[in-house]
Amino acid sequence: MKVYVPRDAAAKALGAEAVAAAVLREAEARGVTVDLIRNGSRGMVWLEPLVEIESDAGRLAFGPMGAGDVAALFDDPAAHPKALGPTEELDWMKRQTRLTFARVGVTDPLSLEDYEAHGGLAGLRRALDLPAAEIVEEVTASGLRGRGGAGFPTGIKWKTVAEARADRKYIVCNADEGDSGTFADRMLIEGDPFALIEGMAIAGLACGAEKGFVYLRSEYPDAIEVFAAALPIAREAGLLGPSLLGRGPGFDIELRVGAGAYVCGEETSLLNSLEGKRAVVRAKPPLPALEGLFGRPTVVNNVISLATVPYVLAEGAAAYQAHGHQRSRGTMPLQIAGNVKRGGLFEIAFGVTLGEIVNEIGGGTASGRPVKAVQVGGPLGAYFPPALFDTPFGYEDYTALDGLIGHAGIVVFDDSADMLAQARFALEFCAIESCGKCTPCRIGAVRGVETVDRIAAGDSSAVALLEDLCATMKAGSLCALGGFTPYPVLSALRHFPGDFPAAREAAE
Repeated sequence: MKVYVPRDAAAKALGAEAVAAAVLREAEARGVTVDLIRNGSRGMVWLEPLVEIESDAGRLAFGPMGAGDVAALFDDPAAHPKALGPTEELDWMKRQTRLTFARVGVTDPLSLEDYEAHGGLAGLRRALDLPAAEIVEEVTASGLRGRGGAGFPTGIKWKTVAEARADRKYIVCNADEGDSGTFADRMLIEGDPFALIEGMAIAGLACGAEKGFVYLRSEYPDAIEVFAAALPIAREAGLLGPSLLGRGPGFDIELRVGAGAYVCGEETSLLNSLEGKRAVVRAKPPLPALEGLFGRPTVVNNVISLATVPYVLAEGAAAYQAHGHQRSRGTMPLQIAGNVKRGGLFEIAFGVTLGEIVNEIGGGTASGRPVKAVQVGGPLGAYFPPALFDTPFGYEDYTALDGLIGHAGIVVFDDSADMLAQARFALEFCAIESCGKCTPCRIGAVRGVETVDRIAAGDSSAVALLEDLCATMKAGSLCALGGFTPYPVLSALRHFPGDFPAAREAAE
């Protein structure tokens, strides 16, 4: 009997360890041999812990499971009160286009044999047969863009590093997933670590780098544990080491754990931290692609960007390019959170509307109250009202509305939310997390909190001051932290004037 119980951090927080222990106890008591697989999460967090059992009809899902629900699995699974049916037939799964997350929740994360059986290493094997320039061209033609920030084209960044002259080059994976409401990086590393390793190895081939670093936040102990265990497995199998799969140049990866500073999500601050320096933002130029880690040309990509590369190389640029919307190509792992009925990870092609994401996929609010606002792009993303729910999910579409997609964190609020308080939080967050390098961010956020408090107290003259201050922060900040902070503030002012009596008075 093969039983799957996720070891994903969210599933563990909801009791997966107790469920796994109950499976082993029940099997021993009944004299039944059980093959217990600790897989990643399928992304249906509201159903966690989600237990699956292998059957002639495929994998059957049960959830949310507690330790007390386990015994009935060994009696008559079909009659189990938590039975959901075949996992792949669940509406949440059927509606997705899983490219990057195709194996997450399906395979044993630490079985390289399982990884290969589900398409793993096909991308690297193809890359080993191509000249470096053709690998870069394939990634460029796919339309793959950064999945952690402003959506910069991955292929262009790789081309710059590949063409740079240097004795050493580096591939750096930014796994410092600090945005509230985001968890895709963590889920990918916990559920399919070899995809990230393979993607980084391909990047090394393309750019002429022999060393990679994964910068992972300390708040993710499960991801750290899984990735640290995956590295020696990859080395022993030749996926990393002196010669990639015995056919190509050498490439290895080192795991580094950050201390939890939000600003380390910014690439140059991350590079300083990797070098053992204070995590402050570097002025640009020079770009990291030319003078990055230890002054050498460096690719800095997000986890999802790098983990998508194996699919692009295995299936070809056209296969990835076929999905998406306008200049936003491929798929995006949406992270749906907040006051939402069905929260979790849902991978789908760009172009789906925000209304579909919130109301159809997410099922509306968990409270049952009307949706008031949706913040897209983390704590520095703009707030969108229901009036903008027909907006397609695409980089340019959101930029046109003074918003950003960022890491695709989607946080839902119902009509009880106080948007003035949310605007204040954005500025306070920036004030606390600022590295202190530039004045607009360091000073502007502090003055911004004070200005919001004046507005809350009824000072209508402070509204124009807040707008001017946000414009200064956006124009003068060296990094996204200060530059993006105005997005939630100004969108709250613009779309929810009822929460800003002083703003209404100023407008009148």
